Amino acid sequence: MKRVFLILTVLASFIVSACATGNDGTASGSGVYKIRNDERVQFRMLDSVNALRQAAGSRNVQLNAQLNAAAATHSRDMSVQNRPWHFGSDGSSPLDRIARVGYTGTLLGETISESYENELQTLTAWMENSTTRSVIMDPKAVNMGFSWFQEPNGKIWWTLVMAN
Repeated sequence: MKRVFLILTVLASFIVSACATGNDGTASGSGVYKIRNDERVQFRMLDSVNALRQAAGSRNVQLNAQLNAAAATHSRDMSVQNRPWHFGSDGSSPLDRIARVGYTGTLLGETISESYENELQTLTAWMENSTTRSVIMDPKAVNMGFSWFQEPNGKIWWTLVMAN
């Protein structure tokens, strides 16, 4: 477990140093993390999740376009509802959302968050909670979906889906 937190500490240090330069999207001095470089966010999260999984002896997961789409839809919908929860405004569950995008595998779990923090700070918070950590670290997982929606005020709605 110490190894997992060491990896998270190193990743967090990297983000903090990047924030000082503004290279990751943070407006220097503003205190609000603004996502720019959208194409990099999913890969930073994937690399971080896989580093944690490797440290625990679990196999890597890969990003899945269908699960990314389900996560993106739910992140935007949570913003519309202005509350972080696992049910959509139309009553849909995570199972419904992955079925709608045509994913035929098995859902293992979904983690969600609303924050003003970047993706690695959000992952750190998820890893500190036993329920969300168990979703991320599920040894049966082979596919991951990850997306977000950022409001104009900077609030970010994060969704991560694990499946096999």
